[in-house]
Amino acid sequence: MNDPFGRVIDYLRISVTDKCNLRCIYCMPAEGTKPFRQKDILTYEEILRVVKIAAPLGVKKIRITGGEPLARENIPYLISSIKDIHGIENISLTTNGLLLERYANELAAAGLDRVNVSLDSLKPERYKEMTRGGNVLDVLRGIEAAEKAGLSPVKINMVVIRGFNNDEIGDFAKITLNKPYQVRFIEFMPLGAREIWGPEKYVPLSEIKSVVETVAPITPVRLRRSGPARYYRFDGAPGVVGFINAISHQFCGECNRLRMTSDGKLRPCLFSGSEIDLKTPLRSGAPDEEIERLIKLAIEIKPVGHNITCDNTFQHLGPMSKIGG
Repeated sequence: MNDPFGRVIDYLRISVTDKCNLRCIYCMPAEGTKPFRQKDILTYEEILRVVKIAAPLGVKKIRITGGEPLARENIPYLISSIKDIHGIENISLTTNGLLLERYANELAAAGLDRVNVSLDSLKPERYKEMTRGGNVLDVLRGIEAAEKAGLSPVKINMVVIRGFNNDEIGDFAKITLNKPYQVRFIEFMPLGAREIWGPEKYVPLSEIKSVVETVAPITPVRLRRSGPARYYRFDGAPGVVGFINAISHQFCGECNRLRMTSDGKLRPCLFSGSEIDLKTPLRSGAPDEEIERLIKLAIEIKPVGHNITCDNTFQHLGPMSKIGG
């Protein structure tokens, strides 16, 4: 499937829940958000039907997201069922890592290929503050369990926020000196909790990279299926550092994805307000041809790029837990 700008769309991110066991400061307000009603969330059977229709159209990669996807029951069943769909080549999952130690082996047995772990501080008290209650030691044990289970490469995503965790950039980079992880630094984007965002908290990629280079010289490396990140390696290091610069240098020209929210809305772009409702036709007896038409429509209206900048002029899109990570 090619969009109007020649990009091949072969990647579908599927949110399975808007619920989360953390309240990260940049994702949602302290009091949390009103969750979708259970009946408004797509069932696993509905999700599988969408994937079965999307796969013959060219979708090869699936990422399971949330909220916190491991907070939904029986995720291994969904993963193994997706794995059985002809044409699906890769399944990954984004998690905050709190439940990863418990489920890593089961996820690997179900066919999960790898995990992305969101981790914004290595300091226990700071992590607790940023997540409003989380225990970073649980996450670190989860990362180790994922590595041992073969969910590799383990990717660690750090959102850099000035005044919160930008002093830990070097510590995160040093992880790759001893572990075969992909540590990715992500520019703070104006999404989620409006009250935490401010251009003064934005740290551009150029600054992040310069801090990493104070640890030791880095050289660029090419990784298969590298996505939006650009990767570098310290000499002799088993892991790599990556930079995702969504604001300072858009990666929209290489975007290959669609997103489906947990309540069945198909989004052609993270920053777009456009959504196509799949839940209603799924539940009203629409044939597969109609679902296929709607998927193709989402690709046809995919924008060439976003217009998000690091000032305060952005359109607030609401909590990321509602959109899907």
